[in-house]
Amino acid sequence: MAFNLAVFKTRTLTAIVFVLVMLTGLLWNHWSFFILFSIIHFGCWIEYQKLVALIDPGYKNISVVHKYGVMIAGWTLMWYFTNSAFNLYEFELYSIGWWWPLIFIALLPLIDWIFAKKAQSKNIAHSLFGLIYISLAWGLMVNLRCVDMIKKGAYFYLDFFAFVLPCVLIFSIWINDTMAYIVGSFIGKTPFSKISPKKTWEGTLGGALLAVLAVGLIAWASGFVEYIHYAAIALIAAIAGTAGDLFESKLKRLAGVKDSGTFMPGHGGFLDRFDSLLVATPFVWLYVILFME
Repeated sequence: MAFNLAVFKTRTLTAIVFVLVMLTGLLWNHWSFFILFSIIHFGCWIEYQKLVALIDPGYKNISVVHKYGVMIAGWTLMWYFTNSAFNLYEFELYSIGWWWPLIFIALLPLIDWIFAKKAQSKNIAHSLFGLIYISLAWGLMVNLRCVDMIKKGAYFYLDFFAFVLPCVLIFSIWINDTMAYIVGSFIGKTPFSKISPKKTWEGTLGGALLAVLAVGLIAWASGFVEYIHYAAIALIAAIAGTAGDLFESKLKRLAGVKDSGTFMPGHGGFLDRFDSLLVATPFVWLYVILFME
């Protein structure tokens, strides 16, 4: 993959704006974090439904209630993974987070029958997969923001440190993607996958190695005693993130499109930008649950 200076400049300039917006949402406070990922959640859903409709034209026939109801159901699923810091006066988001998704899923065949005059199991399956692929992932991301430490089921909320885990995960993805692009551009020769012809083994391995080294060294230099854990998170993010990127590339290939959307010049749409994070987040969350004290 030859290095293209013009493409690199476009990607860099738009990435700077993107990073500034992301950092504001990530670091301002817990509400800015939740709002940021709520916007990302709906953006991913809109693009996912468009891709699925291109792959399976029958999905175009879902009703408006189905189309937007499943997005809202996924959003309320994100509520479940919040904690008391997200209470609105006496209203607890997490206390009802499961109810709307469960009710909506249970009623979805009836909703399709009433509003679309027929209930197709494959359309319901597409939407249920979207809840797992998109909504659950962002719910677990919010949960990483809610807990500074998870130890034997006990949840501790410390706002000053709460951004560390999600930021380590996100920065790991960014470092991996950037380094994989640069390394692959200069020395990449061996194709990694037919799904994404531009990816090379050299770039993929180089990006993962540099991500682990960078995150581990930054954590060590910052005095975090858990720097080994943060290096492990970077490794998980690199591996699972690459799988997420390939999965979204497969969806786009099946749909016959180059990008999932156009909201970010040089980077495509929401799914293009967050495909790695969607798959990496559940695996990192599981690692935190099982191994971090």
